[in-house]
Amino acid sequence: MMGGKIITVGAIKGGVGKTTLALNIAIARALAGRDVWLIDADRQDTASTALAIRGEAGRQPAIATAHYPDGSQLRTQLRHQRGKFEDIIIDAGGRDSTALRAALVLSDLVLVPFQPRSLDVWAVADIAALIEEARALNPELQALAVLNLADPAGTDNDDAAAAVADYPALQYLNTPIRRRKSVANAAGNGLSVLEQTPRDEKAIMELNTLMQSIF
Repeated sequence: MMGGKIITVGAIKGGVGKTTLALNIAIARALAGRDVWLIDADRQDTASTALAIRGEAGRQPAIATAHYPDGSQLRTQLRHQRGKFEDIIIDAGGRDSTALRAALVLSDLVLVPFQPRSLDVWAVADIAALIEEARALNPELQALAVLNLADPAGTDNDDAAAAVADYPALQYLNTPIRRRKSVANAAGNGLSVLEQTPRDEKAIMELNTLMQSIF
Protein backbone atom coordinates (compact mmCIF):
# COMPACT_ATOMS: atom_id res chain seq x y z
CA MET A 1 0.00 0.00 0.00
CA MET A 2 0.94 3.63 -0.36
CA GLY A 3 1.46 4.44 3.28
CA GLY A 4 -2.18 4.08 4.29
CA LYS A 5 -4.29 1.85 6.49
CA ILE A 6 -6.91 -0.81 6.10
CA ILE A 7 -9.57 -0.01 8.70
CA THR A 8 -12.56 -2.19 9.44
CA VAL A 9 -15.56 -0.63 11.14
CA GLY A 10 -17.10 -3.72 12.62
CA ALA A 11 -19.64 -4.97 15.12
CA ILE A 12 -21.71 -8.09 15.58
CA LYS A 13 -24.79 -6.17 16.64
CA GLY A 14 -26.83 -4.01 14.31
CA GLY A 15 -28.05 -0.52 15.04
CA VAL A 16 -24.78 0.86 16.38
CA GLY A 17 -24.28 3.38 13.56
CA LYS A 18 -21.50 1.36 11.95
CA THR A 19 -22.23 2.26 8.33
CA THR A 20 -22.67 5.96 9.08
CA LEU A 21 -19.33 5.96 10.88
CA ALA A 22 -17.59 4.13 8.03
CA LEU A 23 -19.00 6.61 5.51
CA ASN A 24 -17.84 9.58 7.55
CA ILE A 25 -14.34 8.18 7.93
CA ALA A 26 -14.01 7.33 4.24
CA ILE A 27 -15.28 10.70 3.05
CA ALA A 28 -13.16 12.59 5.57
CA ARG A 29 -10.03 10.87 4.24
CA ALA A 30 -11.05 11.64 0.66
CA LEU A 31 -11.62 15.29 1.57
CA ALA A 32 -8.07 15.26 2.98
CA GLY A 33 -6.80 14.29 -0.46
CA ARG A 34 -6.41 10.56 0.04
CA ASP A 35 -7.33 7.95 -2.58
CA VAL A 36 -9.96 5.97 -0.68
CA TRP A 37 -11.76 2.70 -1.29
CA LEU A 38 -14.84 1.88 0.78
CA ILE A 39 -15.67 -1.82 0.83
CA ASP A 40 -19.24 -2.63 1.77
CA ALA A 41 -19.03 -6.07 3.40
CA ASP A 42 -22.57 -5.94 4.75
CA ARG A 43 -25.29 -7.90 2.97
CA GLN A 44 -27.69 -4.98 3.53
CA ASP A 45 -25.60 -2.93 1.07
CA THR A 46 -26.33 0.36 2.85
CA ALA A 47 -22.93 1.99 2.36
CA SER A 48 -22.93 1.21 -1.37
CA THR A 49 -26.42 2.72 -1.67
CA ALA A 50 -25.33 5.90 0.12
CA LEU A 51 -22.32 6.29 -2.16
CA ALA A 52 -24.50 5.66 -5.23
CA ILE A 53 -26.69 8.58 -4.09
CA ARG A 54 -23.53 10.64 -3.68
CA GLY A 55 -22.36 9.73 -7.18
CA GLU A 56 -25.72 10.48 -8.80
CA ALA A 57 -25.64 13.94 -7.19
CA GLY A 58 -22.19 14.54 -8.70
CA ARG A 59 -20.69 15.19 -5.29
CA GLN A 60 -16.90 15.44 -5.13
CA PRO A 61 -14.65 13.85 -4.16
CA ALA A 62 -15.97 10.60 -5.60
CA ILE A 63 -15.43 7.54 -3.43
CA ALA A 64 -14.58 4.17 -5.00
CA THR A 65 -16.75 1.40 -3.59
CA ALA A 66 -17.36 -2.33 -3.94
CA HIS A 67 -19.76 -4.78 -2.32
CA TYR A 68 -18.11 -7.97 -1.01
CA PRO A 69 -20.33 -9.59 1.64
CA ASP A 70 -18.65 -12.97 1.24
CA GLY A 71 -15.41 -13.61 3.11
CA SER A 72 -13.56 -15.44 0.34
CA GLN A 73 -14.49 -12.78 -2.23
CA LEU A 74 -13.45 -9.99 0.14
CA ARG A 75 -10.13 -11.68 0.85
CA THR A 76 -9.34 -12.26 -2.82
CA GLN A 77 -10.29 -8.78 -4.00
CA LEU A 78 -8.59 -6.99 -1.13
CA ARG A 79 -5.31 -8.80 -1.69
CA HIS A 80 -5.54 -8.13 -5.44
CA GLN A 81 -6.48 -4.45 -5.31
CA ARG A 82 -5.11 -3.07 -2.03
CA GLY A 83 -2.08 -1.50 -3.72
CA LYS A 84 -4.31 0.77 -5.81
CA PHE A 85 -5.53 2.82 -2.85
CA GLU A 86 -4.04 4.85 -0.04
CA ASP A 87 -6.74 4.10 2.52
CA ILE A 88 -9.27 1.28 2.59
CA ILE A 89 -12.31 1.40 4.86
CA ILE A 90 -14.34 -1.80 5.31
CA ASP A 91 -17.91 -1.58 6.54
CA ALA A 92 -18.43 -5.06 8.00
CA GLY A 93 -21.93 -6.34 8.72
CA GLY A 94 -23.55 -6.21 12.12
CA ARG A 95 -23.16 -9.92 12.80
CA ASP A 96 -20.54 -12.65 12.92
CA SER A 97 -19.87 -13.31 9.23
CA THR A 98 -17.17 -14.70 6.97
CA ALA A 99 -16.62 -11.17 5.65
CA LEU A 100 -16.06 -9.74 9.14
CA ARG A 101 -13.62 -12.53 9.99
CA ALA A 102 -11.71 -12.03 6.73
CA ALA A 103 -11.59 -8.27 7.28
CA LEU A 104 -10.12 -8.67 10.77
CA VAL A 105 -7.32 -10.85 9.45
CA LEU A 106 -6.42 -8.34 6.71
CA SER A 107 -6.87 -5.02 8.54
CA ASP A 108 -4.42 -2.79 10.38
CA LEU A 109 -7.16 -1.49 12.67
CA VAL A 110 -10.67 -2.47 13.68
CA LEU A 111 -12.91 0.24 15.07
CA VAL A 112 -15.78 -1.18 17.13
CA PRO A 113 -18.69 1.24 17.63
CA PHE A 114 -21.08 0.58 20.50
CA GLN A 115 -23.99 2.42 22.07
CA PRO A 116 -24.31 3.17 25.80
CA ARG A 117 -26.80 0.34 26.29
CA SER A 118 -26.30 -2.93 28.13
CA LEU A 119 -27.05 -5.09 25.08
CA ASP A 120 -24.41 -3.25 23.07
CA VAL A 121 -21.81 -3.58 25.80
CA TRP A 122 -22.51 -7.32 26.07
CA ALA A 123 -22.04 -7.64 22.30
CA VAL A 124 -18.55 -6.15 22.69
CA ALA A 125 -17.55 -9.40 24.43
CA ASP A 126 -18.35 -11.38 21.29
CA ILE A 127 -16.36 -9.21 18.89
CA ALA A 128 -13.49 -9.10 21.40
CA ALA A 129 -13.36 -12.89 21.12
CA LEU A 130 -13.26 -12.65 17.30
CA ILE A 131 -10.43 -10.12 17.54
CA GLU A 132 -8.44 -12.49 19.73
CA GLU A 133 -8.93 -15.25 17.14
CA ALA A 134 -7.90 -12.94 14.28
CA ARG A 135 -4.70 -11.99 16.10
CA ALA A 136 -3.50 -15.57 15.77
CA LEU A 137 -3.11 -14.76 12.05
CA ASN A 138 -2.78 -10.96 12.30
CA PRO A 139 -0.87 -10.24 15.52
CA GLU A 140 -0.46 -6.54 14.70
CA LEU A 141 -4.22 -5.91 14.53
CA GLN A 142 -5.08 -2.82 16.55
CA ALA A 143 -8.58 -2.76 18.06
CA LEU A 144 -10.33 0.36 19.32
CA ALA A 145 -13.81 0.70 20.78
CA VAL A 146 -15.65 3.99 20.31
CA LEU A 147 -18.89 5.14 21.87
CA ASN A 148 -21.23 5.93 18.97
CA LEU A 149 -24.74 7.38 19.08
CA ALA A 150 -23.81 8.46 22.59
CA ASP A 151 -26.24 10.26 24.86
CA PRO A 152 -25.95 14.08 25.02
CA ALA A 153 -25.68 13.86 28.81
CA GLY A 154 -26.07 11.46 31.74
CA THR A 155 -24.05 8.65 33.26
CA ASP A 156 -24.82 5.89 30.74
CA ASN A 157 -21.91 6.96 28.52
CA ASP A 158 -19.42 6.70 31.38
CA ASP A 159 -20.86 3.39 32.58
CA ALA A 160 -20.60 1.87 29.09
CA ALA A 161 -17.04 3.10 28.63
CA ALA A 162 -16.05 1.61 31.98
CA ALA A 163 -17.57 -1.74 31.01
CA VAL A 164 -15.34 -1.98 27.91
CA ALA A 165 -12.33 -2.11 30.23
CA ASP A 166 -13.36 -5.70 30.98
CA TYR A 167 -12.21 -6.72 27.48
CA PRO A 168 -8.43 -6.41 27.13
CA ALA A 169 -8.58 -7.20 23.41
CA LEU A 170 -10.00 -3.71 22.90
CA GLN A 171 -8.72 -0.28 23.79
CA TYR A 172 -11.38 2.30 24.61
CA LEU A 173 -11.05 5.46 22.55
CA ASN A 174 -12.32 8.46 24.49
CA THR A 175 -13.69 10.28 21.45
CA PRO A 176 -17.46 9.72 21.66
CA ILE A 177 -19.69 10.47 18.71
CA ARG A 178 -23.03 11.71 20.02
CA ARG A 179 -26.43 11.02 18.54
CA ARG A 180 -27.20 13.95 16.21
CA LYS A 181 -29.75 14.41 13.42
CA SER A 182 -27.13 16.17 11.31
CA VAL A 183 -24.98 13.00 11.15
CA ALA A 184 -27.88 10.76 10.11
CA ASN A 185 -29.19 13.29 7.59
CA ALA A 186 -25.78 13.68 5.98
CA ALA A 187 -25.28 9.91 5.64
CA GLY A 188 -28.69 9.54 4.02
CA ASN A 189 -27.46 11.82 1.23
CA GLY A 190 -24.11 10.07 0.89
CA LEU A 191 -22.34 12.89 2.70
CA SER A 192 -20.05 13.30 5.66
CA VAL A 193 -21.09 15.66 8.42
CA LEU A 194 -18.06 17.67 7.27
CA GLU A 195 -19.96 18.50 4.06
CA GLN A 196 -23.48 18.90 5.42
CA THR A 197 -25.18 22.30 5.43
CA PRO A 198 -26.07 23.92 7.68
CA ARG A 199 -22.87 23.01 9.48
CA ASP A 200 -23.05 21.25 12.82
CA GLU A 201 -19.85 22.42 14.47
CA LYS A 202 -20.14 20.05 17.43
CA ALA A 203 -20.54 17.01 15.18
CA ILE A 204 -17.65 18.18 13.00
CA MET A 205 -15.41 18.57 16.05
CA GLU A 206 -16.28 15.08 17.28
CA LEU A 207 -15.51 13.49 13.91
CA ASN A 208 -12.25 15.41 13.53
CA THR A 209 -11.18 14.33 17.02
CA LEU A 210 -11.88 10.71 16.13
CA MET A 211 -9.97 10.99 12.86
CA GLN A 212 -6.94 12.43 14.65
CA SER A 213 -6.99 9.48 17.03
CA ILE A 214 -7.03 6.74 14.39
CA PHE A 215 -4.76 8.28 11.72
